[in-house]
Amino acid sequence: MKYVIIGNSAAAIGCVEGIRRIDNDGGILIISDETHHTYGRPLISYLLLGKTDRERMKYRPDDFYARNGVETKLGVTVTKINPDAHTVETSEGETISYEKLLVATGSNPFVPPMEGLDTVKNKFTFQNLDSALALEAAITPESNVLIIGAGLIGLKCAEGINDRVKSLTFVDLAPKVLPSILDDDAAAIIKTRLEEEGIKFYLGDSVGKFTENTATLKESGEVLGFDVLVLAVGVRPNIALVKDAGGACGRAITVDSRAATSLADIYAAGDCTESRNAVTGDLMVMAILPNAYMQGETAGINMAGINYEFDKLIPCNAIGFFGKHILSAGSYTGDVYYTNDGTNYKKLFYSDNRLNGFILIGDKHPKDGEIPAYDRAGIYTDIIRNGTRLSELDFELIAKRPALMAFSRVTREEYLGGER
Repeated sequence: MKYVIIGNSAAAIGCVEGIRRIDNDGGILIISDETHHTYGRPLISYLLLGKTDRERMKYRPDDFYARNGVETKLGVTVTKINPDAHTVETSEGETISYEKLLVATGSNPFVPPMEGLDTVKNKFTFQNLDSALALEAAITPESNVLIIGAGLIGLKCAEGINDRVKSLTFVDLAPKVLPSILDDDAAAIIKTRLEEEGIKFYLGDSVGKFTENTATLKESGEVLGFDVLVLAVGVRPNIALVKDAGGACGRAITVDSRAATSLADIYAAGDCTESRNAVTGDLMVMAILPNAYMQGETAGINMAGINYEFDKLIPCNAIGFFGKHILSAGSYTGDVYYTNDGTNYKKLFYSDNRLNGFILIGDKHPKDGEIPAYDRAGIYTDIIRNGTRLSELDFELIAKRPALMAFSRVTREEYLGGER
């Protein structure tokens, strides 16, 4: 068998390891437009912050490719897929054949048209290692940085550079930070923590016009000066290869529970795909590293000839900003269990005898004896993924603090490996 994988991030690595669980002999080729060894993209802010380095950012050890019999073509772009011929074409003019193909092309920064943006010289994104390194080279202790977009990418950028610049300001059309992840109460907690670090926010507003070093806001009319601009408005899945080849796409590449596309012998995984939310049943993009890995692994197992389905993908996030740790998952619908003591914030959302989702916030380094709200959050995630009926456990106990004793013996055996 000849396997070709387009991409070199979490989904691609999951695919390699999925294939090798079944097939130790088939040839695997990774083609990636990035030149780097596989690395964890969520760590790029920690690289700028000085909490990690290039070696520790590696998603797998140096010998990963050799140990798994993987050939690589790095710094090479796939320009076309020919599904009938089972070939891909590259930017180097090669035509490469495959028997099974994985598309793990991720996403690209979305930069909306904004008047005068072309006049700004020092503008950057914060999507991958190269963009982060370019930003790092541009900032100085005297830099006034303006970030457009107060979502996950923008806030992680802020964490990475805030101590290395003079000032940092956000503009976002949404009325709160992290609008796709947090509800209003949780977002207010994080915004307050960021403001304690001297970060300024203009929310519910947008840029009407740029000059080289100013941004005029539409709603307030404020004129903000800056030396460095970071565009973190959002991302768009890279679907062109599959769409141009005739594959089914919505907002992203459509895949089933086997990570298969509508094209024969072509699979897709990670941020470039839309898949079914196990909680709501909706098709959606769930651009999160653990999901990308599991989806890639699922694709690899199927590419190697085993019929395997994974239908437990859910939106989930585990992130930290300036000492606050945030975990969230699932859907924020239904009745609510809520606690907030000023340090620890917890919301559990439930209905129809099921846990639908949660938002947990606590200090990354809690005080002695303090149990952070996110403690043992994996148990909540497990309940959501497996659709565990709340009547099968002590919900009052587990809402206060997730613990194995809240489960019945039968449920412990079924979901948690038989622990009694």
